[in-house]
Amino acid sequence: MRLVVSIFLIFIVGSLASAFYFVLTEKGGSKRALKALTLRVGLSVSLFLILMLGLHFGFLPNNHL
Repeated sequence: MRLVVSIFLIFIVGSLASAFYFVLTEKGGSKRALKALTLRVGLSVSLFLILMLGLHFGFLPNNHL
């Protein structure tokens, strides 16, 4: 499960970095930056759902924090 979360986090940060690059380099309305940010939000929501389902089905230990 740590590997899946790590991969998701790498893709989320990569998408954020690419959106930042597109905003800096392209003048005017940047469709690529919008797509990169949309991808980042989708990946973040997916990661959240994976973590919640992992807790619910017992894939992740509940340490009562």
